[in-house]
Amino acid sequence: MADKFINPFTDFGFKKIFGQEENKDLLIDFIQTLLPEKGNIINIRYLKTEKLGRAISERRAIFDLYCENDLGEKFIVELQRAQQDYFKERSIYYATFAIQEQAKKGKWDYNWQGVYTIAIMDFSFTDSPHKNVKTQAVLYDEENEVIFSDKLKFVYLEMDKFTKSIDELENYYEKWLYLLKNLSFLDKIPAKLREKAFQKVFQIAEIAKYNPKERQKYEDSLKHYRDIENSLDLKFEEGRGIGSQERAFVIAQNMKNKGFSVQDIIEFTGLTESEINQI
Repeated sequence: MADKFINPFTDFGFKKIFGQEENKDLLIDFIQTLLPEKGNIINIRYLKTEKLGRAISERRAIFDLYCENDLGEKFIVELQRAQQDYFKERSIYYATFAIQEQAKKGKWDYNWQGVYTIAIMDFSFTDSPHKNVKTQAVLYDEENEVIFSDKLKFVYLEMDKFTKSIDELENYYEKWLYLLKNLSFLDKIPAKLREKAFQKVFQIAEIAKYNPKERQKYEDSLKHYRDIENSLDLKFEEGRGIGSQERAFVIAQNMKNKGFSVQDIIEFTGLTESEINQI
């Protein structure tokens, strides 16, 4: 039986739900659910997702979603489909672009507005020490056991750790997690997900309402998602017994053979463009 609702872990599905102007209320709701201290967001503005280094030769960052609220605080919302050895480091590096772009010419007092990263991960960290789905990181003063600065915050959602059934959901946050993880497997709207935001997600996600062009875009995006999954499965077969760098080259070769773009390969392996071109 064909799916009734889109897969939010596809690029098309993720952008359809969270990345369109008419649906930014959903993005605001999701951000405020994960960052309750930001519960006063009235509006957000989508920003350009590609950020270049200070020089052309420097590496660039491409965000899935990048926006700011009326206070000038920046929000990076990333969907990471494939495990990456240094994903934490990558997310921190990407956040620096959102800080640097706030620098003003001439005299500046370095009073930049907060930068908050939310990463929805279709995997778990290999060194994850706990069973919690959510990891939240800030700059912390270990000596005095207080937060050093709350202007830089990272929220990681290890979605494969979320295993609750619909009947086990305890709060609004868990409902969001359940919806994202199970949307494409549902054939009707569960009674427990009747809130306004979730009703809108189901309305947006119903494939039968798409025109032929939209449906084709989704099918292409779904194929892309499945191809990535299949390519990364080889990581465990062909990559057994070798180091992380060699494993990255194995994955990159598989992805090149399947016709993935250089940017896709960079995202999923952490290799540089020059390293990929030499394969």
